[in-house]
Amino acid sequence: MNHPIEIYDLHKTFANGVIALESVNLEIEEGEIFALLGPNGAGKTTLIKIICGLSTVSSGNISVMGLDIDRHYKEVRKLIGLVPQELHTDMFETVWDTVCFTRGLFGLPKNDRLVQVLLRELSLWEKRGEIMANLSGGMKRRVLIAKALAHEPKILFLDEPTAGVDVELRQDMWGLIRSYKKRGVTTILTTHFIDEAEELSDRVGIINKGKLVLVEDKKSLVSKLGKKQMILKLSSPISYLPEIFNEFKIEIKNSGEILEYTMPDTDQGERVSKLIKMLETQEIHFKNIETIQSSLEDIFVRLVSKK
Repeated sequence: MNHPIEIYDLHKTFANGVIALESVNLEIEEGEIFALLGPNGAGKTTLIKIICGLSTVSSGNISVMGLDIDRHYKEVRKLIGLVPQELHTDMFETVWDTVCFTRGLFGLPKNDRLVQVLLRELSLWEKRGEIMANLSGGMKRRVLIAKALAHEPKILFLDEPTAGVDVELRQDMWGLIRSYKKRGVTTILTTHFIDEAEELSDRVGIINKGKLVLVEDKKSLVSKLGKKQMILKLSSPISYLPEIFNEFKIEIKNSGEILEYTMPDTDQGERVSKLIKMLETQEIHFKNIETIQSSLEDIFVRLVSKK
């Protein structure tokens, strides 16, 4: 069975010679939320535009639900819902007409019940008669999502969907994205908010300078590349540790008041117990212990800074 999206050896070079994407290979799983992360100019939006048929490739192959995006452009476009970064819509149309018109663009019959459900889910029902120009930025972004879902797509692209919106709206959008996952919709999300990717995604792709640096299951990524540290707050400050502690990766911080131990991936329990016993033997006493696990943001920063 084909994946919803399959990308093989994709290259994109602009007319001015700038290489936007280089040797991108990616398969998106059915029903997953895939977070595409990267700094500004990394190639995230260019990749989305190519898949959605809004930009051409220089070379490579892309299929959507088994259909080639060039030979079956119209069929592919019906399968995709796109929420772009930019707020492009008729400012003097009502919210209701804007969403209904989008459905009509795909040759689908009117479905007032569906539009009503979408507007209610997005807290737009009370604004259905308002013209777009009168809406706040956050409300306009909600309308873009309703437009993207109006033709009942199988694949949803969200390009920075929560940029410039308040915390409450952001939480609402997270809930909506999760609800569409339960309905089997495959979602590709680009975001600058690492916590958003950590909260929502099943897998993470990191793109930098046009290259897909890494694709990994989110939990596996944090486990494999994240750091787990134990922080010991000492009863009395120390200036150094005896040589017998050299087998442990420990840093003395905060003028000797804190020991920061980076734990290995294996045998953490045994080594922690050994370290604590050694500290007691050397009469180095501590009053508090806490553990810290690296976040997706820590991993992202480290990976991008290496490239």
